Amino acid sequence: MRRRPLWSVAAAAVALTMLGAPSARAEGRGDIRIIKTVVHGGTNVIVGVSKPVTFPIRMTIKDNSGVKGVDRVSTFSTHNRGGPVEWIDTSCVKKSKTTSDGAATMHADPKAMPYVSDRDPDGIAGQWQVNATVNANDKDYWISDRIALYQFKRAATPTTDAAPEPVSNVATVKSSASGNLSTTVTASAAGTWRWYFAGTGTTMKVISAGDSVKLG
Repeated sequence: MRRRPLWSVAAAAVALTMLGAPSARAEGRGDIRIIKTVVHGGTNVIVGVSKPVTFPIRMTIKDNSGVKGVDRVSTFSTHNRGGPVEWIDTSCVKKSKTTSDGAATMHADPKAMPYVSDRDPDGIAGQWQVNATVNANDKDYWISDRIALYQFKRAATPTTDAAPEPVSNVATVKSSASGNLSTTVTASAAGTWRWYFAGTGTTMKVISAGDSVKLG
């Protein structure tokens, strides 16, 4: 099992940027290539505030001599080059003489987010990229940046409590800096009310459980 922290990878990427390297690059030797990459089954990676999340990065790799394996995988934010994600394991399964399916297991720990950015732990949400290095049986190798782009989003969990019970909380409102929502309107009829958040580029869409209100 491999367990390599992202911090060293991200730091190296920052150094390359300062030297004027392009945001996407590839280098190596021979004909080995990653021809397809899918992150988390093609869906967003959603991370809350406490529970760690594990997700796969699957790659289709091709070389005329056959694929030896995946040597390195990293993923991080495209706008600040950081993120609380570790590469913890890799597998590589031969599908034909020239092609193999590689899979990297990534581990995201939300408790590490404040260490990435003390001023704004949510600042790492948004677009992320994947980098990887692969090796062939004939000693070809390839180092690729941005083999995939995907969305890394923060989880949202609204709850509803209409109080006092004859009055229902129903309105379009903006949350406070801590994420709390509150507003008051006069209810014209009994019913069930809930919060609805449409989602953004950095936070998931979510609808709260309903809260029933009866008119006195």
